[in-house]
Formats: sequence, structure tokens, C-alpha cells
Amino acid sequence: MSDRKNTSFIPARRRTLFTLAALGAGLSGALAGRVAQAADAPKTLRIGYQKYGNFVVLKARGSLEKRLAAQGIAVQWLEFAAGPQLLEGLNAGAVDIGTVGETPPIFAQAAGVDFVYIGHEPPAPRAEAIVVPKDSALHSVAELRGKKVALNRGSNVHFLLVEALRKANLAWSDIQPVYLAPADARAAFVQGSIDAWAIWDPYLAAVEKQASARQLTDASGLVRNVQYYLATRKIATAQPQLVRAVLDELDQIDRWARDNVPAVAAQLSPLVGLDTGILETALRRTSYGVQAIEPATLAYQQQIADTFTGLKLIPRKLDVTEARWNVA
Repeated sequence: MSDRKNTSFIPARRRTLFTLAALGAGLSGALAGRVAQAADAPKTLRIGYQKYGNFVVLKARGSLEKRLAAQGIAVQWLEFAAGPQLLEGLNAGAVDIGTVGETPPIFAQAAGVDFVYIGHEPPAPRAEAIVVPKDSALHSVAELRGKKVALNRGSNVHFLLVEALRKANLAWSDIQPVYLAPADARAAFVQGSIDAWAIWDPYLAAVEKQASARQLTDASGLVRNVQYYLATRKIATAQPQLVRAVLDELDQIDRWARDNVPAVAAQLSPLVGLDTGILETALRRTSYGVQAIEPATLAYQQQIADTFTGLKLIPRKLDVTEARWNVA
């Protein structure tokens, strides 16, 4: 015979009280969980962004601020020169959520930064490239042997350069990497103190238009060039609804931006200091549509991690799935 109580023998009135009591206990537990979560909610959400991208558009439109104001949460925007620098801010506790390319998370995880992947944009391989001056004698990646190539160490173009060299049957040791942030690399490129530059949009579009830079190759057929959204593990675990609110606002911005490139360029122009023509070029090479992190996405990141481990550019083998966002 079953051990379960047969409630059919409980008088109707007592059965009703029994049900209400159980329901009340469940509601009390759920309410307590929501109250605890609300108590843990930050007073300010700190978002790290770069000079260009849909976080800049979201900041300009102010829709996230309006959405979170109802919860008593302010938004603080913090600009960084590139992904590695942004992740340093996240590691220092100055950033809650940020956006970076595909390689910075690998270097950050290797350095012990405690973050999780919360979403990503579709691949945009045309939005990064290896360029040379217009009058350069170089016309292929294979000719970079012994040459000085500038890049931001640990940025998305780091993986592009590795894979481009591999395809050209060159080893990393066959070039002279010069690690420079975008602004410094642009100056070195224009002055002729480097031979080539691995760079992403809108810096890429700008140097093509303003200095007639010539592409040796973009990322097509080499790497995906995926833009990721990251969060500290702490805030992603404690405040998943806050993370979802940010991703939802980004998705709305994406859907609008995809169909309104000239308007986005006009909005970004005074914010980033580039003319609309440059920005339209960059925007037409980007991708749109926030996507969830799937196993295939993490497998691709694992490939990047294993590549840099093999090159001894990171000190240990990583398990990228440790940075998965385990959210109900």
C-alpha cells in the first residue's frame, strides 16, 4: 500500500485549509526569494563598452536607464580602449557587464578573471582585417615574414593574425609582433614604423578611408570574429533578471540598427568622432541579433583557447565551459 496520505478522507473544510496552507507556504517561499533578490540588487549597474558598437547606441538612446529606473537602479557607462582593458576593469570590480571580441575572454580566463558568457552577436568576419599602407610592397600574408605587425595583445585580431599566418604557412615566430592599443598603432602605421596592422572596425574603416590602407586579408574563411557579452559571475548568478533586461534592450537596439544604418551612423558620429561615411561602412560589415550561448559557441572558444595554449601565449590549458552561464 502507498505511504501517501489519502486526502479523500479529510473533511472538505479541513482539506481546503490544508491546500491553502500548502499554497501559502509555497508563495511565502517564492516571495522571500524575490525579496532577497531585490535586496541584493545593485544600486548602479556598471557597463563597460568600447568606442564603437551597439552599447554606444543603447547608451545614446537611454532606454536601459528608463527600464531600470523603475527598479531603483542607475546605469553607469565606462569606456575602454579595447576588450583586454575592459576585462581588466571587470577583474578589478569596476565593471558588471561588458562586450568584447572572441579572444579577450580567453586571456582573461587564463588570468583568473571570474566571468561568464551571457550572449553574443553573429559572426562578422569582414569587420576585422590585416592592413598595410597603400604604397606597401606587401601583397600577401605570406610576405609578412620578418615584418613588424601591430596588434592589441589579447584582442580579437590576435586570433585572426595567428590563423592568417597559419594559412600562409608561417609561424608566430616568423613575424615581429608589436603590441599597441589602437590609437598608438594608428600613429605607428601612419608614420611607417610598422609594416602591417591587424585591426577591427571602426578603426579599420577609418584607416582605409583616411589613409587609403589596403587589406591583405579580412577574417573571412579564417575566424568568425564573434562579439561576446560577458558579466561577472556574481551579478549573473545573483541577478539573472537584470542580465536578461540588458540583453533584451540590446536585442531591440540590434533589430532597429539592422534596418536603420544611416540613422545609427548619424547617431554615433558625434559620439565616436568619425564621419558618417566611415561608420556606415563599418556598420554594414557588422552583424546583428543577440544570441544565446550554445555548446557550439563554447566549442569554438575552446578552439581559440587551445590555439593560444599551443603557442604558449597563455600559461595553462583552459576549460572554457567553466565560464558558462548556468541560469535556470
